[in-house]
Amino acid sequence: MTEANKSSAPLKTSAFKIPGEGSSLVISVVTMLVLLGLWTLTTAMGWIKPLFLPSPQAVFTQFYEYITGTANDKPLWEHLVASVLRVFGAFLLASLVAIPVGIAMGMSRFWRGIFDPPIELYRPLPPLAYLPLIIIWFGIDELPKVLLIFLSCFAPLAMAARSGMRSASQEQMNAAYSMGASYTQLIRHVVLPAALPEILVGMRVAIGFGWSTLVAAEMVAANVGLGQMVLNASNFLRTDIVVMGIIVIGVVAYSFDLLMRAVERRLVPWKGKM
Repeated sequence: MTEANKSSAPLKTSAFKIPGEGSSLVISVVTMLVLLGLWTLTTAMGWIKPLFLPSPQAVFTQFYEYITGTANDKPLWEHLVASVLRVFGAFLLASLVAIPVGIAMGMSRFWRGIFDPPIELYRPLPPLAYLPLIIIWFGIDELPKVLLIFLSCFAPLAMAARSGMRSASQEQMNAAYSMGASYTQLIRHVVLPAALPEILVGMRVAIGFGWSTLVAAEMVAANVGLGQMVLNASNFLRTDIVVMGIIVIGVVAYSFDLLMRAVERRLVPWKGKM
């Protein structure tokens, strides 16, 4: 080996290092601080009118008033509880129904032929497209709100479960059969564990769709909820309340995503290590 090769050999082992969780967290924090600084600078210099982009101080003032109950509206916790119950209630129901449907679609052509057309038909549609029909069918109580969020969560959950059922390799299944496993044991101990990572990713995607549908769902005669709070504030051009509500919705959704990542690391620790 020449001197040039000797000098370049260590570079091959240290060239493309993947950043750890700590460095990623630092980068994320720095990014958020930079965005906050740009936001503060933009509003302080008057480059954008407060009607279009309120200052961070104005948004924080509204947040404080909603937290303490001094705002001319219901306290923030009432809006938050109402929205969380709607979103997570619909998400739980969608998980209980869509995941078994997706598993059945992945296992059987018969069930795939039944469920695939309606799911693929409504999946590309925005929730506002079928919201009037839901109101006509189910009225303006809580049911249409929950149903709208349920439908937004259902398709990604079912498609993720269906795709995950194909994750088990033929070698794994043949090995299980060679060890005397029955069809039920194959599904339980081989196919479902292989499908679990994609199902969990589908759950993370579905809850994001649920939160993004929240404002549309709470357009249906709601008098409480984060979406209703944002919608009502937009009617009066209260951009500071709108931005505050958007931030709260984003923080709650991101917190749940972090929780799902922790669950994913707990249930499928082998993901990304093979």
